[in-house]
Amino acid sequence: MKAVIQIVENAKLFVESNLISKINKGYVVYFCVEKGDTLENLNYFAKKISTMRIFADSNNKTNLSIKDVNGEILLISQFTLAGNYTKNRPDFINAETREKAEEMYLSMHKKLTEEYFIPTKLGVFGAKMIVEQTGLGPFTVYLDSKK
Repeated sequence: MKAVIQIVENAKLFVESNLISKINKGYVVYFCVEKGDTLENLNYFAKKISTMRIFADSNNKTNLSIKDVNGEILLISQFTLAGNYTKNRPDFINAETREKAEEMYLSMHKKLTEEYFIPTKLGVFGAKMIVEQTGLGPFTVYLDSKK
């Protein structure tokens, strides 16, 4: 399982020119499920995403969590994080099957929303999306369940 987490001032997600989701201050999370990932990985990622203290406090120290700043999450499925880029043309053989990946993606949404009480919006699984985001920092975190 992999995730790229970016702190944003706001973000919008479009599919075929239609606004699907938007958030204010929070995270855009690009989320990837790889073959062999388990619910244990998902639970760890959900807890980590909800408790990381990477927002600046009044002393400009990274000391506040997304919950501390009443932030939101835009969760976007991103299978290309599982890609092997050693050759000129990438392969994605490490990406989980569409069915299992979508199930885990929806489970992550449910966990962030219902267990950690973070307002979380979704992209459209498998769709070609346009993401507009205003980065804050910039501050980007990369999580990999294999590390």
